[in-house]
Amino acid sequence: MAIQTIQEQEEQEPNRARSYWRWSKRDFFPEPSFSNLTSYRASLSQTCPRLKDRLLDRSTDAFELVELRKASENSMRKCLTWWDLLWLSFGSVVGSGIFTITGLEAQRVGPSIAIAYAVAGLSALLSSFCYTEFAVEIPVAGGSFSYLRVELGDFIAFIAASNILLEAVVGAAGLGRSWSSYLASLITNNADFLRFKVSFLAEGFNLLDPVAVLVLLVANGIAMSGTKMTSVLNWISSIISSFIIVFIIVVGFIRGKTSNLDPFFPEGAKGVFEAAAVVYWSYTGFDMVATMAEETKKPSRDIPVGLVGSMAIITVVYCLMSLVLTMMQKYTDIDVNAPYSVAFSKIGMNWAKYLVGICALKGMTTSLLVGSLGQARYTTQISRAHMIPPWFALVHPKTGTPINATLLVTITSAIVAFFSSLDVLSSVFSFSTLFIFMLIAVALLVRRYYVKDVTPKNDLFKFLGCLFVVVASCVGGTIVWNLNGGGWIGYAVAALVWFLGTLAMALLSKHRVPKVWGVPLVPWLPSLSIGMNIFLIGSLGAVAFYRFFICSAVMFIYYLLVGVHATYDVAHQSEQDSNDQEGK
Repeated sequence: MAIQTIQEQEEQEPNRARSYWRWSKRDFFPEPSFSNLTSYRASLSQTCPRLKDRLLDRSTDAFELVELRKASENSMRKCLTWWDLLWLSFGSVVGSGIFTITGLEAQRVGPSIAIAYAVAGLSALLSSFCYTEFAVEIPVAGGSFSYLRVELGDFIAFIAASNILLEAVVGAAGLGRSWSSYLASLITNNADFLRFKVSFLAEGFNLLDPVAVLVLLVANGIAMSGTKMTSVLNWISSIISSFIIVFIIVVGFIRGKTSNLDPFFPEGAKGVFEAAAVVYWSYTGFDMVATMAEETKKPSRDIPVGLVGSMAIITVVYCLMSLVLTMMQKYTDIDVNAPYSVAFSKIGMNWAKYLVGICALKGMTTSLLVGSLGQARYTTQISRAHMIPPWFALVHPKTGTPINATLLVTITSAIVAFFSSLDVLSSVFSFSTLFIFMLIAVALLVRRYYVKDVTPKNDLFKFLGCLFVVVASCVGGTIVWNLNGGGWIGYAVAALVWFLGTLAMALLSKHRVPKVWGVPLVPWLPSLSIGMNIFLIGSLGAVAFYRFFICSAVMFIYYLLVGVHATYDVAHQSEQDSNDQEGK
């Protein structure tokens, strides 16, 4: 195994303790395929058979839980309880979108933004169920990457990994830009007050934001210093901000005008679902709690409370907050950059806008803090699998945190935040998030219905047929919706086919039962999650598809040149080591 190759080299130097800060080639590319130029050329000539091997390969729970952790050399510290996870979820989710994306979408779809949040919240809640079952059974830092690697295979996991890294960079950059906008709104009515406009860059990339870069550096610096300290800072500030959120809702209902709610659906049902696809960003962050499973004292108890409990509460809070925003002022007058602060100014409560601005800054700050924790742990597990250089998997012996992985996300997100506007970032982020959540629901169904060397082939083919019907019906319904054709007959046919596919799956035998905590009503809830995520993806604009596929294509080229060879070496060395041990 490539990991053990490093260990063997260390055993030859027993008296030399390796420094955490090291930069040798073998720390970045220890695999045999990259030992020299001749080896690399030989590996490239084997790209097709190696790609075929990776397409069919699946990891195991034990390998993710035990073997891959060795690449980090030092262990992450188990220091989190259900209380920490509950507030980590709250701190990560509340602030990551409600204070940013709401203004953009509410100005377009009006008061129906509250319905959009309800739709997105239901989809997020279903996804949180799937995440919880996986996190309880496979409590590792990799979150969705590890779950997909175990159930859907190495290649699908890489596609997810590329989108996870895209999420990490785009999400952090978007929060940094929003933080800058809200700070500017406390100083002046111009949200771009702290930015510098240049003429030689394209629109959407020509407002340079040094404040966003600074806040990203500070937040990630705190996250690198220690998990428990970051958690304590988060829950203290989150409890304080929860009181401010209650203030916003109460005052919004008291001072708002119901006349501002007319028209409620200015863009119709289609506008609601399009907005739901975008405001889904506001719910992202709960998956970060799943990545903290490796540092949780009792995952089987703490993770369900932290994930499912917090998401149910947050959905209600978001619906109420978005509704009062459209009551305080006409939706056409909403400020897209700092909606709540400006709204309070317009109803004569100038002092309240500072309170709201501080709450928004706090919410975005904790989202950055928790996001820094989660994104670094995603990156750590991805690098443990050698899909990116294993140097990023190293855990610092003093802090117990993956500093190298955190630095990778910090630097790249800071560069993106410096140039890119919020509207450019949001659509890319939503597509990646929805795509991964859809894959997680598929993976959960695979986990329940297929166990290698246990499930008969006949049962496997039946399950795959049912799964194909479910996915195809969801795609078909989404296409009908976007083409505005077929009327209710088209929707009814798609819904009926989905129902029959899910019903047929429900009649099949399940070959795995959750050991501790499981998603209820399988396959109905995961199947519904698949449908909602596909539908929301289809509601995004064409530009989001273009950006998503361009980014995925770039990452696929990287996989062909680097990732497939590194993971192939690791997997086959691992098999050889296992055979050697059996021979002994």
